[in-house]
Amino acid sequence: MTKICCIGAGYVGGPTMAVIAHKCPSIEVAVVDISVARITAWNSDQLPIYEPGLDEVVKQCRGKNLFFSTDVEKHVSEADIIFVSVNTPTKTRGLGAGKAADLTYWESAARMIADVSKSDKIVVEKSTVPVKTAEAIERILMHNSKGINFQILSNPEFLAEGTAIQDLFGPDRVLIGGRETTEGQKAIQALKAVYAHWVPEERIICTNLWSAELSKLAANAFLAQRISSVNAMSALCEATGADVSQVSHAVGKDTRIGPKFLNASVGFGGSCFQKDILNLVYICECNGLTEVANYWKQVIKVNDYQKNRFVNRVVSSMFNTVSGKKIAILGFAFKKDTGDTRETPAIDVCNGLLGDKACLSIYDPQVTEDQIQRDLSMKKFDWDHPVHLQPMSPTSVKQVTVVWDAYEAAKDAHGLCILTEWDEFKTLDYQRIFDNMQKPAFVFDGRNVVNVEKLREIGFIVYSIGKPLDPWLKDMPAMA
Repeated sequence: MTKICCIGAGYVGGPTMAVIAHKCPSIEVAVVDISVARITAWNSDQLPIYEPGLDEVVKQCRGKNLFFSTDVEKHVSEADIIFVSVNTPTKTRGLGAGKAADLTYWESAARMIADVSKSDKIVVEKSTVPVKTAEAIERILMHNSKGINFQILSNPEFLAEGTAIQDLFGPDRVLIGGRETTEGQKAIQALKAVYAHWVPEERIICTNLWSAELSKLAANAFLAQRISSVNAMSALCEATGADVSQVSHAVGKDTRIGPKFLNASVGFGGSCFQKDILNLVYICECNGLTEVANYWKQVIKVNDYQKNRFVNRVVSSMFNTVSGKKIAILGFAFKKDTGDTRETPAIDVCNGLLGDKACLSIYDPQVTEDQIQRDLSMKKFDWDHPVHLQPMSPTSVKQVTVVWDAYEAAKDAHGLCILTEWDEFKTLDYQRIFDNMQKPAFVFDGRNVVNVEKLREIGFIVYSIGKPLDPWLKDMPAMA
C-alpha cells in the first residue's frame, strides 16, 4: 500500500490530501502538523477552514485512509511520498525583506525529513516557493541523506478558495516538475500515477523543476495583472463617465482575452497574489532584470492605488471627514465563500478609515471577531507565520465593533462600504437599511453588487467602482 504524508494541515494540505484519499482508496494518507489545535480541529466536526464540499469529503475518508496527526516523525518516516505544504511567508527583515520568501519552515521540514527517513522518499513541494527552492532543498537532503535516495518534485497547487474542492475534483491541469534524470522521471511517474486515479492523462503536465516552480508564480502574476488592468480602467471610467462593467463585458467578448477576472473591485487580496508577485520581483532583481521587476511591481502599485482611491472617495464624499462617524463595513474576507482574510483589501480600507478616526461596525458571515481584530492590529506580513509566532492577544482596536447581522452594522451609520461580494448583500432590504441610517446615507460599493438605480430611488448617494458618478460625487476630488 502506498503511503502519502503531507506536512502542513492548512488551506492547501488539508483539502488536497482529503481529495487524494477520497479518490484513491488504496492509498493511505496522513496529514501532519505541529499545531495540536489545528489537528484537533481536523479530527472534529468543526474543521479549521471553511470550504464548500470539504466537510463531506473529510468525513467520508477520515479514519479509513485519511488521518490527521501531530506525530510528524512517525508518518514521515513511514511515507513513500511526502508533500511539503508549509508557510512560505514574505521576509520581514534581513536580505530581501518585504519581497523574498522566508524559507525557514521549509528548511526545518527538509532537515526533519532527512533526519527520520529510513527508506527512499519522493519529496513534493506543494507550497508556493520561489524558483530554485527545489535545488536548496535537494542540497539539504543530499548532505544529510545517510545513503537514502531523495527525489524532489515540484507540484504547485492551483486552487481557488471557495471552489477548492471542485478545483481538486476537476483540475484544469496538474503540473509535476522533476529532474530530467532516470530517477527523476521515475519519481514523476509515481506521482502521476496517484493523480491518474481521477485526472485525465492529457491534463497532467510534466516539466522540469524550474518550469513547474515558475509556472505557479507566473499564473498568479497574470491573474493579478488582469485585475489591476481592469481596476486601472475603472479609475478612467469614473473620470470620463464610462461604465467599467460595460467596458469589461465588451473587452471580455474577445475570445483571445475572455471574460474571467475582469470584474473591477476595491482590489485583489488572498494569500498568494501579492506574495507571489513580490517573490517574482525579487527573483527578477536577483537576476539583474530591473525592467521586468518594475513591470510586475506596477501590478501591486495599482492594487494599492485602488484601495487608497476607495478610502479617499469615502472620506471626500462625506464632507471630507469621517471622524467620529459610524461606517458599516459589509464583508471582510478577501472574496465570497471563504472565511480567509489574508491580504484582504478590507484591512487597508478599514485601517485607512480608522486613520481618519471613523467608528467601524463590521459584518462578515464567515469571519470571527477575533480574526478581524487580529488583522487590523497586525503588522504587514505577520499573518503568514504560524499562530504561535504571531503577536499574542492583539490589542483590540477601540473604534471597531464586529456584529453578526448586516442591519445591525448599518444602524445609525453615515455610510456603508461593501468590501466582499457575498451573495446575501445583493438581496438585503435596502429600504430598511436606509430608514435606520443617518442622512445623507451613503453606499460605497467596492464590489459592484448592488443595483445602483434602485438604491438611488430609495434615497442613497451611491458610489460604485468604475460607474458613472453620482451627481453628489462629481465635484469631489477623487484623490485627496
